[in-house]
Amino acid sequence: MMRDDNESVQIAQVIERLIARFPAESPAEIELLVRRIHERFADARIRDFVPLLVEKAARQVVGVYPIEVTGEDPRSAPTMATI
Repeated sequence: MMRDDNESVQIAQVIERLIARFPAESPAEIELLVRRIHERFADARIRDFVPLLVEKAARQVVGVYPIEVTGEDPRSAPTMATI
């Protein structure tokens, strides 16, 4: 499903908010996490709440577990099990 420009802007804002909220984490790691979580919603028919759901999922992961860019798909990591 095609994502609109507004959703892309909202995802960029999610990244910015999480970087500000979690300054101890690498901005690149936060961005990668958010983008991978966002990919999980690629087939969602209703797009209105996707940025909110992405932000909530990413905030839960970053708030509980230190994140690390490994190149692995975070969906397979145990830290993503509750999302």
